[in-house]
Amino acid sequence: MHIPEDPPATCPACGDPYESVSRHDDGFVVNLLDNERYQRVCFDPASDGGDPALDCYHHTHRQAAAPSGE
Repeated sequence: MHIPEDPPATCPACGDPYESVSRHDDGFVVNLLDNERYQRVCFDPASDGGDPALDCYHHTHRQAAAPSGE
């Protein structure tokens, strides 16, 4: 897992603001049932040195509750 060098200003999957982004090129688990910090994680296909990867955009509870674009 690492942070992309040039992340976009908003989440490419939903268009909302996000708090952080991470790139994964291997398996991982996402559990938000009891997460106090994040409400939603959006996934966007990416490439890591030519290999497939996923960028994960982490949205806080406040960001996920806001109307799109705020």
